[in-house]
Amino acid sequence: MAEYPREITQRFHGTPEQMAIALVGDPPTRWQAVVIEDYDPGWADRFAAARRSIREVLGELVVGVEHVGSTSVPGLAAKPIVDIDLLVTDVADESGYLPALATLGYRLLLREPWWHGHRMLVSAAEDVHLHVWPPEAPEPVRHRLFRDWLRAHPDDLDLYAATKRRLARETAERPGDYSLAKNAVIDDIYARVFAAGKPA
Repeated sequence: MAEYPREITQRFHGTPEQMAIALVGDPPTRWQAVVIEDYDPGWADRFAAARRSIREVLGELVVGVEHVGSTSVPGLAAKPIVDIDLLVTDVADESGYLPALATLGYRLLLREPWWHGHRMLVSAAEDVHLHVWPPEAPEPVRHRLFRDWLRAHPDDLDLYAATKRRLARETAERPGDYSLAKNAVIDDIYARVFAAGKPA
């Protein structure tokens, strides 16, 4: 098994201060509470519909579209929000993709040029988070590795699900702390992913 390069194994930890700077417009209503639901097969259908419409409006600008996050893992409890990684050639050229995505109801929510140019949009129903990255960004690679590991390792799937439910209860009065609170278990799981090495 080959080792993963350092840019893949070093995970970015954002801070509340960075989030405040990055936020564009009003945060979604769904951010006011963390609701963890049992896995819903309909999440995969929601992704498929979103991918189809994104490809239709962006055409050749799309380098890749992937379902990531907890809703992409069958059997995993999750917030009922579909996370999608969209790869485009030039993330900084917002005029090339934001107007087209706006016709689908997406609005820009986060602009984080310091994090591989990351932009995040939210759907009109606030049930899709669309993450826009350049093709060379390591974060989408990590997202796929994490997704695929949980799909193949039920013990870590159960660990992650139980941790998310516990943290949702513990941060009920401070929902903004939920994502950062997950970092410890996420890093533990990534340690096992990277220790296993790259498949031949």
